[in-house]
Amino acid sequence: MFKHLSILLAVTLLLVSYMVCSVTADENAEDDFVSLFDGKSIESWHGNKDIFRVENGTIIGGSLKEKIPHNEFLSTSRKYGDFELRLQAKLIGEGRNAGVQFRTKRIPDHYEVIGYQCDMGLMGEKNIWGSLYDESRRRKFLAEAKQAPLLKKFNANGWNDLRIVCQGPRIQIWVNGVQTVNYLEQDDQIERDGIIALQIHGGAPAEASYRHIRIKEFK
Repeated sequence: MFKHLSILLAVTLLLVSYMVCSVTADENAEDDFVSLFDGKSIESWHGNKDIFRVENGTIIGGSLKEKIPHNEFLSTSRKYGDFELRLQAKLIGEGRNAGVQFRTKRIPDHYEVIGYQCDMGLMGEKNIWGSLYDESRRRKFLAEAKQAPLLKKFNANGWNDLRIVCQGPRIQIWVNGVQTVNYLEQDDQIERDGIIALQIHGGAPAEASYRHIRIKEFK
């Protein structure tokens, strides 16, 4: 009996180990990802090129010397529906607000966009990195990152890894491997595709930096 229990336990441990390794491999795998930024030029991106620039393989929005008049967005021309987006982001300066838009569209003849945002920054003393905000639509947080797990891995003045996965109505976000959002959209009228856009928020001087931007579309 004890022999059979030992064998069963060993098999169970092997299966658990395999499942953990599979999840880790999936999270780290880079197969089928396509780069959205070559590290040199933003000619194929749309937005205010006086606000956004390229330095040392990085897209930088904003300035540490001057106030930013209003929100600005640098966007792709293509729309994406179901996908996994990976990138690194950093935010420094007095103004502590930026974000990554997805399933988004530009508002005609306006600097704003409308759609989902993976937020970056602070709201008072609260860290809002990895929270899900609905830009220019419901104008509220749809899901907020829990502080304790996030702050253990968060890099306040350096680069943070962002991972955004959209599949049908489900939206998931990770910051440095910590899941911050697992949201299910209940409104069937909201579009499930759109552009990707990088934001610098209007207000006090700040620089939002983005690099290693790549995406994998789901069939």
